Amino acid sequence: MHHHLAVDAGDRLLDVACGSGLAVELAGLRGARCAGIDASPRLIAIARDRSPGADLRVGDMCALPWDDGAFDVVTSFRGIWATTPDAVAEAYRVLAPGGRVGLTVWGHIKASPGAWALAPFALATAPKVENQAAMVALGRPGAGEAFLQEAGFTDVGRLDIPFVFEFADPEAYSRAVASTGPAYEAIQAVGEAAFAQAAVELAREKVREGLPLRAPIAVVGYHARKPAGGPGRGDR
Repeated sequence: MHHHLAVDAGDRLLDVACGSGLAVELAGLRGARCAGIDASPRLIAIARDRSPGADLRVGDMCALPWDDGAFDVVTSFRGIWATTPDAVAEAYRVLAPGGRVGLTVWGHIKASPGAWALAPFALATAPKVENQAAMVALGRPGAGEAFLQEAGFTDVGRLDIPFVFEFADPEAYSRAVASTGPAYEAIQAVGEAAFAQAAVELAREKVREGLPLRAPIAVVGYHARKPAGGPGRGDR
């Protein structure tokens, strides 16, 4: 995504829902002046350790604490979803005219060979599972394009991004998947022990002698631009 957005030295870049800061670190290596925001203080602490010179804040992606036009590039890697239109509106606001946005979302999960890795999330209550399905709707053909265009972006492009989960063993898989947001919803429903047991048992079915657990999952990327002049939705 950084390549498609032509992230380079001098770019002011914001990563939304930056988590532990890998994307911020990689953008910094390309010379960008980086900022990031996430709701988790623990993840922001890791991100600050990785990129001590970046402007990394705990906060709400639907109410960004930066001025209008503060950035040349805004990215979000599976952090902005179909259920968070306010976040993409905020991304539009903080971009300078002509600025670039890049998002990645889950693609066609059910058709992915690694769909099994996300199966424990279905242990959540039915309304939570329904919301999870609504979140990933941007991966459908035309959905992400319309989402960004409605927010005022132009020149929207779509690309498929190679993505693979890899885990040393079932126990490592269980611990990793338990750290995610959808897993938290499942743990609320069935408890931590039951979730861990279900995850380990599922992963044991995927063990291959002498090889790691591997779960390829479709990821879709979108890149677009804020118009250089004239009103967009964020200017109205």
